[in-house]
Amino acid sequence: MGRKHYPQEYRERLIALARSGRSVASLAEEFEPTSQTIRNWLDRADGPGEQDDSREVQRLRRELPRIKEERDILSKPTAWFAKETTRTPSRSSSS
Repeated sequence: MGRKHYPQEYRERLIALARSGRSVASLAEEFEPTSQTIRNWLDRADGPGEQDDSREVQRLRRELPRIKEERDILSKPTAWFAKETTRTPSRSSSS
């Protein structure tokens, strides 16, 4: 069975329907392309830029808890040092 080629306008219309809220499964039932074909069209229409952004967001979400932990660990000594440097030394009467 060979690949069927759909006109660009037809693809764009199905992509628009999917983006408007229609499920890919319902579009596949109503129209001829399979669900996977429509998903492939959506992925290509999104372009690599959006996929890269999605990966970057996922990476940052994984990294965020570690960064927060590092911040919390460093905030305690920083507060202690800040408190120590603002104290005025006591005067000694040894002079």
